[in-house]
Amino acid sequence: MELEADDTHLKAAGAELLPDGRRGLRIRGWEIESRTRSILNSLQLTQWEQKLQTAHLPEMIFGESSLVLKHASSGTKIYFNAFDALTGWKQEALPPVEVPAAAKWKFRSQPFQQVILDYDYTYTTPYCGSETTEINPEGGISEGGSSLYWEDCKERIDVIALASKEPILYYDEIVLYEDELADSGVSLLTAKVRVMPSCWFLLLRFWLRVDGVLMRLRDTRMHCVFEDGEPIILREICWREATFQALSAKGYPYDSAAYNDPSIISQRLPIISLRTQKLKVSGNF
Repeated sequence: MELEADDTHLKAAGAELLPDGRRGLRIRGWEIESRTRSILNSLQLTQWEQKLQTAHLPEMIFGESSLVLKHASSGTKIYFNAFDALTGWKQEALPPVEVPAAAKWKFRSQPFQQVILDYDYTYTTPYCGSETTEINPEGGISEGGSSLYWEDCKERIDVIALASKEPILYYDEIVLYEDELADSGVSLLTAKVRVMPSCWFLLLRFWLRVDGVLMRLRDTRMHCVFEDGEPIILREICWREATFQALSAKGYPYDSAAYNDPSIISQRLPIISLRTQKLKVSGNF
C-alpha cells in the first residue's frame, strides 16, 4: 500500500487538505482532522484531578490532542480525546493488577514507604470514542449532544479490502496518554487514522504490559466505505488479554522484551470479548 499521496491523488479522489494549517482533509462529505499538542502542564493536571475526582493520572497526558471525524450533511461527529477516555477508566474502576513482590517494590514512591495500590494504576479504559450531533442553523453551529445509535450486527470489517493497493491520502497517529508504570511496563492509548480514496479507517488502541504479569489489548476499529446514499460505519470492539504465565505455557517467550509491539503479539492474546456494530449515519436524523 502506498504511504503518501500527492495532489494528483487528492484531486482524483475529490479530496482536499484542510485550510489554515489544520492537519487533515475533506473527502466525500467527511471532514477528518487530527490535533497533536504537548502534554498537560501542572496547572492543567490539577484541574483534571479535580474534574475526575482522583489523585492519580498517567505520567503523560496529551489533553489537547484529538482525532475528529465530522459528516457535514448529517451533523454526525465522532471524536477521540484523553479526558473522555480517563472518565471511562474512572467509571469502570477495575481492581488493580496483582504484581509479585519484586514488581510491587517498583511502585513505591519512596524506598521505605509502602504504597497501597487501591486503584487501577494501569489506566485501562473501556473507551471506544465520543460522539455527538452538530446542527448548523444558518451558519451557527450547536451541539445536539444526542447519542448515535449503534446497532449490533454480524458484519465484519473487510481487512482484505483495507490491504488493497490504494494510495493513502492521509495518515496520522495521536497519542492520548501514556504511563511507563514506574519502569515496570507500559500503558498507552493511541488513535490512528488513515484515509484512502474508497474509505476511512481508524484504530483506537489501549495497550497494557505489566512486565512478567499481564498483557491487555482493547481495540476499537471503525471503517466507513464511501458510497452514494447513507454512509454506514462498522465498529469492532475487541478485548484481548493473557498473563505472561499463560503465554509461557504455550511456548511463547517469558521475557518482556519480546512484547514491545502490540500489533505483532495481538494474535497470541486470546479474545475476552468481541462486539461488532454498525451506524447508519444520516438515518439518525
